[in-house]
Amino acid sequence: MSHETHTAAPHGDHSLDSFGDAAASATRVTPGNALRPEDIALAKEVPAEEVAQYAVRLGDDALILAQRLSHWISRAPELEEDIALGNIALDVLGHARSFLAYAGHAWGKTEDDLAYWRDEDEFRSLWIVEQPNGDFGTTIARQLVVSVYQYLLYSGLTASSDPTLAAIAQKAIKEVDYHRDHAVQWTLRLGDGTEESHARMQAALTLVWPYVDEMFDDDALIDALGDAAVRPSSLRAEFERQIASVLEEATLTVPDVPRASGGGRHGEHTEHLGYILAEMQVLARKHPGATW
Repeated sequence: MSHETHTAAPHGDHSLDSFGDAAASATRVTPGNALRPEDIALAKEVPAEEVAQYAVRLGDDALILAQRLSHWISRAPELEEDIALGNIALDVLGHARSFLAYAGHAWGKTEDDLAYWRDEDEFRSLWIVEQPNGDFGTTIARQLVVSVYQYLLYSGLTASSDPTLAAIAQKAIKEVDYHRDHAVQWTLRLGDGTEESHARMQAALTLVWPYVDEMFDDDALIDALGDAAVRPSSLRAEFERQIASVLEEATLTVPDVPRASGGGRHGEHTEHLGYILAEMQVLARKHPGATW
Protein backbone atom coordinates (compact mmCIF):
# COMPACT_ATOMS: atom_id res chain seq x y z
CA MET A 1 0.00 0.00 0.00
CA SER A 2 1.40 3.38 -0.93
CA HIS A 3 1.69 6.16 1.58
CA GLU A 4 -1.92 7.36 1.49
CA THR A 5 -3.99 5.12 -0.72
CA HIS A 6 -7.75 4.84 -0.47
CA THR A 7 -8.37 4.41 3.20
CA ALA A 8 -7.90 0.75 4.08
CA ALA A 9 -9.57 -0.21 0.80
CA PRO A 10 -8.91 -3.46 -1.02
CA HIS A 11 -6.35 -3.11 -3.81
CA GLY A 12 -7.89 -1.94 -7.04
CA ASP A 13 -11.16 -0.71 -5.56
CA HIS A 14 -11.79 3.02 -5.62
CA SER A 15 -15.44 3.06 -4.58
CA LEU A 16 -16.45 4.02 -1.07
CA ASP A 17 -19.57 1.95 -1.73
CA SER A 18 -17.51 -1.18 -2.32
CA PHE A 19 -15.45 -1.46 0.81
CA GLY A 20 -16.54 -5.06 1.05
CA ASP A 21 -18.14 -7.21 3.67
CA ALA A 22 -15.73 -6.17 6.42
CA ALA A 23 -16.68 -2.50 6.22
CA ALA A 24 -20.35 -3.29 5.77
CA SER A 25 -20.44 -5.53 8.81
CA ALA A 26 -18.50 -2.98 10.84
CA THR A 27 -21.26 -0.43 10.25
CA ARG A 28 -24.26 -2.79 10.54
CA VAL A 29 -26.49 -2.12 13.52
CA THR A 30 -29.93 -3.12 14.72
CA PRO A 31 -32.68 -1.27 12.80
CA GLY A 32 -34.06 1.60 14.86
CA ASN A 33 -30.78 2.05 16.72
CA ALA A 34 -28.81 3.74 13.95
CA LEU A 35 -28.36 3.64 10.20
CA ARG A 36 -25.76 1.94 8.07
CA PRO A 37 -24.22 4.04 5.28
CA GLU A 38 -26.02 1.76 2.82
CA ASP A 39 -29.35 2.49 4.49
CA ILE A 40 -28.76 6.22 4.21
CA ALA A 41 -27.75 5.93 0.55
CA LEU A 42 -30.92 3.99 -0.26
CA ALA A 43 -33.28 6.11 1.81
CA LYS A 44 -32.94 9.16 -0.48
CA GLU A 45 -34.10 11.43 2.32
CA VAL A 46 -33.26 14.95 1.16
CA PRO A 47 -31.75 17.17 3.87
CA ALA A 48 -32.20 20.90 4.00
CA GLU A 49 -29.36 22.82 2.36
CA GLU A 50 -27.88 23.96 5.68
CA VAL A 51 -28.05 20.44 7.10
CA ALA A 52 -26.28 19.08 4.01
CA GLN A 53 -23.51 21.65 4.37
CA TYR A 54 -23.10 20.69 8.01
CA ALA A 55 -23.02 16.96 7.17
CA VAL A 56 -20.28 17.65 4.63
CA ARG A 57 -18.16 19.28 7.33
CA LEU A 58 -18.43 16.25 9.59
CA GLY A 59 -17.99 13.83 6.73
CA ASP A 60 -14.89 15.60 5.47
CA ASP A 61 -13.32 15.56 8.94
CA ALA A 62 -13.86 11.81 9.14
CA LEU A 63 -12.75 11.08 5.57
CA ILE A 64 -9.46 12.95 5.81
CA LEU A 65 -8.70 11.55 9.26
CA ALA A 66 -9.36 8.03 7.95
CA GLN A 67 -6.98 8.67 5.09
CA ARG A 68 -4.27 9.82 7.49
CA LEU A 69 -4.74 6.89 9.88
CA SER A 70 -4.63 4.34 7.07
CA HIS A 71 -1.00 5.31 6.47
CA TRP A 72 -0.07 3.42 9.64
CA ILE A 73 -1.22 0.06 8.28
CA SER A 74 1.97 -2.06 8.05
CA ARG A 75 3.95 0.81 9.64
CA ALA A 76 2.77 0.89 13.26
CA PRO A 77 5.21 0.10 16.09
CA GLU A 78 3.63 -3.30 16.71
CA LEU A 79 1.15 -5.65 15.04
CA GLU A 80 -1.64 -4.85 17.49
CA GLU A 81 -1.37 -1.18 16.56
CA ASP A 82 -1.54 -2.03 12.86
CA ILE A 83 -4.88 -3.63 13.62
CA ALA A 84 -6.07 -0.97 16.07
CA LEU A 85 -5.28 2.02 13.86
CA GLY A 86 -6.63 0.21 10.81
CA ASN A 87 -9.89 -0.47 12.62
CA ILE A 88 -10.15 3.14 13.77
CA ALA A 89 -9.58 4.24 10.16
CA LEU A 90 -12.41 1.95 9.02
CA ASP A 91 -14.69 3.27 11.75
CA VAL A 92 -14.21 6.90 10.82
CA LEU A 93 -14.49 6.02 7.14
CA GLY A 94 -17.90 4.59 7.96
CA HIS A 95 -18.84 7.87 9.62
CA ALA A 96 -17.64 9.75 6.52
CA ARG A 97 -19.73 7.53 4.27
CA SER A 98 -22.86 8.14 6.32
CA PHE A 99 -22.48 11.91 6.51
CA LEU A 100 -21.50 12.29 2.85
CA ALA A 101 -24.20 9.94 1.58
CA TYR A 102 -26.79 11.97 3.46
CA ALA A 103 -25.41 15.32 2.32
CA GLY A 104 -25.26 14.14 -1.27
CA HIS A 105 -29.03 13.68 -1.46
CA ALA A 106 -29.41 17.46 -1.33
CA TRP A 107 -27.47 17.86 -4.57
CA GLY A 108 -28.15 14.60 -6.40
CA LYS A 109 -24.67 13.27 -5.63
CA THR A 110 -23.31 10.06 -4.15
CA GLU A 111 -20.76 9.70 -1.38
CA ASP A 112 -18.18 8.84 -4.07
CA ASP A 113 -19.00 12.03 -5.98
CA LEU A 114 -18.28 14.07 -2.88
CA ALA A 115 -15.16 12.14 -1.91
CA TYR A 116 -13.46 11.92 -5.30
CA TRP A 117 -14.78 14.72 -7.47
CA ARG A 118 -14.41 17.81 -5.34
CA ASP A 119 -11.34 20.01 -5.43
CA GLU A 120 -9.32 21.15 -2.43
CA ASP A 121 -11.23 24.40 -1.87
CA GLU A 122 -14.53 22.49 -1.80
CA PHE A 123 -13.55 20.41 1.23
CA ARG A 124 -14.70 21.61 4.64
CA SER A 125 -12.45 19.59 6.95
CA LEU A 126 -10.62 21.01 9.95
CA TRP A 127 -6.93 21.70 9.66
CA ILE A 128 -6.05 19.27 12.45
CA VAL A 129 -7.10 16.17 10.48
CA GLU A 130 -4.98 17.03 7.45
CA GLN A 131 -1.73 17.52 9.35
CA PRO A 132 1.01 14.91 8.73
CA ASN A 133 1.05 11.86 10.98
CA GLY A 134 4.55 12.60 12.26
CA ASP A 135 5.85 9.93 14.61
CA PHE A 136 3.57 7.61 16.57
CA GLY A 137 3.36 10.08 19.45
CA THR A 138 2.15 12.86 17.15
CA THR A 139 -0.56 10.61 15.73
CA ILE A 140 -1.67 9.70 19.26
CA ALA A 141 -1.75 13.37 20.31
CA ARG A 142 -3.90 14.23 17.31
CA GLN A 143 -6.16 11.25 17.97
CA LEU A 144 -6.57 12.22 21.60
CA VAL A 145 -7.68 15.72 20.66
CA VAL A 146 -9.95 14.65 17.80
CA SER A 147 -11.59 11.71 19.54
CA VAL A 148 -12.41 13.70 22.69
CA TYR A 149 -13.86 16.43 20.47
CA GLN A 150 -15.83 13.97 18.33
CA TYR A 151 -17.18 12.13 21.35
CA LEU A 152 -18.58 15.35 22.76
CA LEU A 153 -19.85 16.46 19.35
CA TYR A 154 -21.65 13.20 18.57
CA SER A 155 -23.04 13.01 22.09
CA GLY A 156 -24.73 16.35 21.50
CA LEU A 157 -25.75 15.44 17.97
CA THR A 158 -27.77 12.44 19.16
CA ALA A 159 -30.33 15.03 20.26
CA SER A 160 -30.38 16.76 16.85
CA SER A 161 -33.76 17.78 15.48
CA ASP A 162 -32.65 16.17 12.22
CA PRO A 163 -33.34 12.44 12.72
CA THR A 164 -30.74 11.21 10.25
CA LEU A 165 -27.95 13.24 11.83
CA ALA A 166 -29.06 11.93 15.22
CA ALA A 167 -29.00 8.34 13.95
CA ILE A 168 -25.54 8.69 12.45
CA ALA A 169 -24.26 10.18 15.69
CA GLN A 170 -25.83 7.39 17.72
CA LYS A 171 -23.87 4.85 15.69
CA ALA A 172 -20.65 6.85 15.60
CA ILE A 173 -20.42 7.65 19.29
CA LYS A 174 -20.08 3.99 20.26
CA GLU A 175 -17.02 3.67 18.04
CA VAL A 176 -15.51 7.03 18.99
CA ASP A 177 -15.73 5.98 22.63
CA TYR A 178 -13.20 3.25 21.80
CA HIS A 179 -11.05 5.66 19.78
CA ARG A 180 -10.93 8.00 22.74
CA ASP A 181 -9.98 5.24 25.17
CA HIS A 182 -7.26 3.99 22.82
CA ALA A 183 -5.73 7.46 22.57
CA VAL A 184 -5.98 8.06 26.31
CA GLN A 185 -4.23 4.79 27.16
CA TRP A 186 -1.36 5.53 24.79
CA THR A 187 -1.07 9.10 26.06
CA LEU A 188 -0.71 7.78 29.61
CA ARG A 189 1.79 5.12 28.57
CA LEU A 190 3.98 7.50 26.60
CA GLY A 191 3.63 10.55 28.83
CA ASP A 192 4.34 8.72 32.07
CA GLY A 193 6.82 6.30 30.57
CA THR A 194 10.50 6.80 29.91
CA GLU A 195 12.23 10.15 29.77
CA GLU A 196 12.40 9.80 26.00
CA SER A 197 8.73 8.89 25.54
CA HIS A 198 7.67 11.73 27.83
CA ALA A 199 9.70 14.30 25.90
CA ARG A 200 8.41 13.08 22.55
CA MET A 201 4.80 13.05 23.68
CA GLN A 202 5.08 16.58 25.01
CA ALA A 203 6.65 17.65 21.71
CA ALA A 204 3.78 15.94 19.87
CA LEU A 205 1.21 17.94 21.82
CA THR A 206 3.07 21.12 20.94
CA LEU A 207 2.81 20.24 17.24
CA VAL A 208 -0.90 19.46 17.43
CA TRP A 209 -2.11 22.21 19.74
CA PRO A 210 -2.15 25.17 17.30
CA TYR A 211 -5.00 23.43 15.46
CA VAL A 212 -7.25 22.92 18.49
CA ASP A 213 -9.00 26.30 18.56
CA GLU A 214 -10.49 25.92 15.08
CA MET A 215 -12.61 22.98 16.26
CA PHE A 216 -14.64 25.29 18.51
CA ASP A 217 -15.35 28.13 16.10
CA ASP A 218 -19.01 29.07 15.59
CA ASP A 219 -20.15 30.68 12.35
CA ALA A 220 -23.25 31.68 10.39
CA LEU A 221 -24.04 28.11 9.35
CA ILE A 222 -24.13 26.98 12.98
CA ASP A 223 -26.41 29.92 13.80
CA ALA A 224 -28.76 28.99 10.95
CA LEU A 225 -28.97 25.31 11.93
CA GLY A 226 -30.25 25.89 15.45
CA ASP A 227 -30.99 22.66 17.28
CA ALA A 228 -30.21 20.52 14.24
CA ALA A 229 -26.49 21.01 14.97
CA VAL A 230 -24.18 21.24 17.96
CA ARG A 231 -22.64 24.63 18.66
CA PRO A 232 -18.87 23.98 18.67
CA SER A 233 -18.10 26.62 21.29
CA SER A 234 -20.42 24.84 23.74
CA LEU A 235 -18.05 21.85 23.78
CA ARG A 236 -14.93 23.77 24.78
CA ALA A 237 -15.22 23.69 28.57
CA GLU A 238 -15.83 19.94 28.81
CA PHE A 239 -13.13 19.26 26.22
CA GLU A 240 -10.61 21.20 28.27
CA ARG A 241 -11.68 19.42 31.44
CA GLN A 242 -11.26 15.96 29.93
CA ILE A 243 -7.96 16.78 28.24
CA ALA A 244 -6.55 18.38 31.39
CA SER A 245 -7.42 15.29 33.41
CA VAL A 246 -5.67 12.97 30.96
CA LEU A 247 -2.58 15.14 30.63
CA GLU A 248 -2.24 15.56 34.39
CA GLU A 249 -2.26 11.79 34.87
CA ALA A 250 0.22 11.44 32.00
CA THR A 251 2.53 14.07 33.61
CA LEU A 252 2.12 16.25 30.52
CA THR A 253 1.07 19.89 30.18
CA VAL A 254 -1.18 21.78 27.82
CA PRO A 255 1.18 23.61 25.43
CA ASP A 256 1.27 27.38 25.41
CA VAL A 257 1.45 27.99 21.66
CA PRO A 258 -0.28 30.44 19.31
CA ARG A 259 -3.29 29.39 17.31
CA ALA A 260 -2.98 28.42 13.66
CA SER A 261 -5.39 30.65 11.77
CA GLY A 262 -7.66 27.87 10.53
CA GLY A 263 -10.14 28.18 7.71
CA GLY A 264 -10.99 24.63 6.75
CA ARG A 265 -14.72 25.13 7.28
CA HIS A 266 -14.65 27.70 4.48
CA GLY A 267 -12.38 25.89 2.02
CA GLU A 268 -9.05 27.38 3.10
CA HIS A 269 -6.55 24.62 3.84
CA THR A 270 -2.92 23.94 4.60
CA GLU A 271 -0.68 22.66 1.85
CA HIS A 272 -1.10 19.09 3.11
CA LEU A 273 -4.68 18.54 1.96
CA GLY A 274 -3.78 18.81 -1.71
CA TYR A 275 -1.33 15.92 -1.44
CA ILE A 276 -3.87 13.79 0.43
CA LEU A 277 -6.53 14.39 -2.23
CA ALA A 278 -4.15 13.81 -5.12
CA GLU A 279 -3.42 10.31 -3.91
CA MET A 280 -6.90 9.54 -2.62
CA GLN A 281 -8.64 10.61 -5.82
CA VAL A 282 -6.21 9.48 -8.51
CA LEU A 283 -7.84 6.16 -9.43
CA ALA A 284 -11.35 7.54 -9.54
CA ARG A 285 -10.27 10.42 -11.75
CA LYS A 286 -7.98 8.41 -13.98
CA HIS A 287 -10.57 5.70 -14.57
CA PRO A 288 -13.97 7.37 -14.09
CA GLY A 289 -16.82 4.92 -13.72
CA ALA A 290 -14.52 1.89 -13.56
CA THR A 291 -15.55 -1.06 -11.43
CA TRP A 292 -13.84 -4.27 -10.37
